[in-house]
Parts: sequence; C-alpha cells; structure tokens
Amino acid sequence: MYDPNANVSPFNALPPAVVGLAMIMGAVELVLQIGALGFAGAGGIGWRIAAIQDYAFLGPVWTQMLELGLFPPEHMMRFVTFPFIHGSLLHAAFGVVIVLAIGKSVGEVFSSWSFLAVFFLSSIFGALVYAALTDTNAALFGAYPGGYGLIGAFTFLLWTRLAAVGENTMRAFTLIGFLLGIQLVFGVLFGSGLDWIADVAGFAAGFGLSFLVSPGGWARVLSKLRQR
Repeated sequence: MYDPNANVSPFNALPPAVVGLAMIMGAVELVLQIGALGFAGAGGIGWRIAAIQDYAFLGPVWTQMLELGLFPPEHMMRFVTFPFIHGSLLHAAFGVVIVLAIGKSVGEVFSSWSFLAVFFLSSIFGALVYAALTDTNAALFGAYPGGYGLIGAFTFLLWTRLAAVGENTMRAFTLIGFLLGIQLVFGVLFGSGLDWIADVAGFAAGFGLSFLVSPGGWARVLSKLRQR
C-alpha cells in the first residue's frame, strides 16, 4: 500500500530554526574538512587553526577588552561565532546531534526566536563564565555551551510537566546529571580541559531563560504549580 509519507524528508519534522542552525554548523565543518583533506590546496590544511584563532572565544582577549574599555567588533563577534567552530569532525558531529535531538523537543514548544535566544544567550553566558572562572589561554569553541543551554530548556519543560502532575521534579535533571557524569569519567580517563565550566553555565542559562522565553513564561509555571 502506498504510504504518502514514505518520501517525506525527516528534516520536515524538525523546526526550521533547528535545521538552519545544524546546517550552518555542518556547512562550516564541511569546508574545514575539505581544507584538511587538501582539496583546496596546501593553504586549506591550516583553515581549522585559522578559524579557531579568528572566531573562537578567547578569555584573555575578553579580559583585556574589559581592562581597556575597548570592544572591537572583530572580537565581540567571537561570542556568536565560536559555537560554529569545532576541533574535529567527531566534535562537530556530536554538537550537531545535540542541536537536532534536543532542539527538536525544545523547538516544537518554543518559538523560533525563543529557541535561537536560548542557544546563543547560553553560549554567550557560558563564554563569560568560562572567562571569569578560568585562567587559561585555551580557546573556547564548539556548540556545546549552547547545546547544553538547549538541554537546560528541555529540562525546564520536563520540570514543568512533572510539577503539573505532582511528580518528583528532580527527575527532570536526570539527563544533565548523566551527561556530566560521562564528562567526569572521560576527564578522569583521558584528561579534559575546562570547557565543562562553559557547558554547565550554558545549561544554567538555558534553564533560567526558559522562565522568560517559553510560551507563557513564569506565569505558566506558577499556574501549573498552583494546580498541584
């Protein structure tokens, strides 16, 4: 029997903002992979390093900007460009997966603007906390602070639903606890940088922002809590 949905692209089920964000990340990584494989000549091999230097977030640069009171656009833009630069194909793939998987759940409830606000503001907040709490020259790049912001928004949605039916709201934090546990294990086994600080800050920002940008906002949360 003919199924009219058989040839429908799976991307049709995803909110446009989610697809657009993931496609930009994928396109950037594709260009960097083309360069790394030498298809663009010898110069392309250094594209990833150049991209990190030019577009990743650098804590010392931000600190210097604060000290001088100067905020040049070429450095301010790092707050919104670093989520699109990754260290490897695998690094980028996981970032895209988080955006698509968690973004689908969040994007189906939040408006496109609210979804993008959570992702980018969580990225920015994660970078600011990273700069404030660390004393490292290591660049911050990748979709993970913003992705964790989406996880924070997803946790908010679970939290309100559990509260509405009188269930234990702490269950909503199972996912973030699991992910942080995995990061801890990998950090112990293989060593890791301080990026997790930006990730946790991104999660907190995403959860907090959801009180403001989710449909109904704080009033909706209060209403559900009062119905218990």
